[in-house]
Amino acid sequence: MGRFGLVRAAAAAGDGGGCLPLPIIAAEAALAAIDAAISAAAFVQLVRIHRHNQQHGWTRQKIFHIMIGLCNIVFVVYFMSTIIATCERWVCWVHGCGFVLMASPQILLLASFLLLLSFWVDLCHQTNDEDEDDVRSHHEALLDRTKNKLSTRSADVCRKCCPGIQLGSRQKFVILVLVLSFAVMLAFAILIWFGRGENPIDSSLLKKVYLDVFSVVVLVLGGALACYGALLFSKMSKVRSETVSTEKWKVASLAAVSLICFSSSAILALVTNVPVLLYWYSTDADIINNAVILFLYYFIGSSVPSGFVLWVMRDMPQRPTVERPTQSRVVTLFRDRPSTTQDPQWRTAVTSSNKALKSSPI
Repeated sequence: MGRFGLVRAAAAAGDGGGCLPLPIIAAEAALAAIDAAISAAAFVQLVRIHRHNQQHGWTRQKIFHIMIGLCNIVFVVYFMSTIIATCERWVCWVHGCGFVLMASPQILLLASFLLLLSFWVDLCHQTNDEDEDDVRSHHEALLDRTKNKLSTRSADVCRKCCPGIQLGSRQKFVILVLVLSFAVMLAFAILIWFGRGENPIDSSLLKKVYLDVFSVVVLVLGGALACYGALLFSKMSKVRSETVSTEKWKVASLAAVSLICFSSSAILALVTNVPVLLYWYSTDADIINNAVILFLYYFIGSSVPSGFVLWVMRDMPQRPTVERPTQSRVVTLFRDRPSTTQDPQWRTAVTSSNKALKSSPI
């Protein structure tokens, strides 16, 4: 079986029985603590955003916080369950359940950044006559801040987006990718479950194939985010505005972090077996190496991007402005002279003055 025929960690734990070695438990616990903090921050910020502005439904900012929070809380469950399941020798954990719980938060994280990429693609492929408005409001695609705009087109869009997020064709494509990804993952999990018996199916090989395919997808996603982030940064640089200047650097930094983190984690997964093959080792040095690789893979590949997205979206959305009815002040002039003796020129001047004052707000 080559490199897949190594002795499994649980079988070589020695004094620890069937439990994982201490360095790997420490790496799992540290990752669980980090992801728990990120998940808590995401849900707390979600509640604050909802209380800050309850008139809008499922905005893009809220959806990102939900997906990041859900992704990281599933990671916490996975890391803690790995420690417990290995000590308790859960059969289901080794033959499919652990694989499903490991792959699910990764798919959610992938869908989150695909959704971000879809918004960037929408902004980068607008017509030229809409460039100024779209670039100036690019943070609406990133943070979904609501701004009052004078144009009828923008007002119509705002009215449509108020009840909830408006999905375009690219966002629907992201949902389709999410559903297909879970379907493929479940298919692999079923094959891994059947591979536990006496049959030609190699469960370890299936896990490695899934990891390689997923790593290639993540690598392509990081490159796509970098390309469209640079293109969007270039378009925003043409608009002179203090708000746009701040937001364009957020786009640039998010694109750079996505490229570095996704590329590093994908390459690490392609050249090692640790992230998906459950801590194979034969010596104490392998235990330390696997613990370090395990921590780096999940920390760089999921924790850092998730935390950075929350930092970029930390700003609260603007409260909707309530338009007060415009009041008018009319000044009426009176003369003691009888109306029959009024000068026609004087009446014309008074009428013109009243019309001018009536049209000016307070």
